[in-house]
Amino acid sequence: MRLRVLSAASAAVASGCLVFASTASVSPASAAPAGGTYAHCPYGYACLYQKGDTDGSSTPTTYYHYGAHNLSNVTGNRIFFNNQSGGAVAYLCTGYNGTGSCFLVKAYTYVNPYNFTPVNSIYLSAKATK
Repeated sequence: MRLRVLSAASAAVASGCLVFASTASVSPASAAPAGGTYAHCPYGYACLYQKGDTDGSSTPTTYYHYGAHNLSNVTGNRIFFNNQSGGAVAYLCTGYNGTGSCFLVKAYTYVNPYNFTPVNSIYLSAKATK
């Protein structure tokens, strides 16, 4: 299954952290059955696709545990897909350890594209916290 290409998002300030509001760049995906996958992303995981992948056809890097996941050498436009369940959210943050400006990605939602900079982190949480 392939992800649809969408346009860029707008920004909104919330809780002292710059959080981007959902617009056309963020779209809900059909939920995968428990234990299954959607666009090569296992159910319950958040996935970051390879640079140059515009439709979710590559094998992504996967993230499962709550908390910050610091990224190294991740740059350019990429697809990010939050295939977590139960309202779990992901934040794409401009600083390490979930700091800086953070882009909220709700469960069963993907962002295409998100422009990663040389310093980034992915922060997974059971509920919206930022």
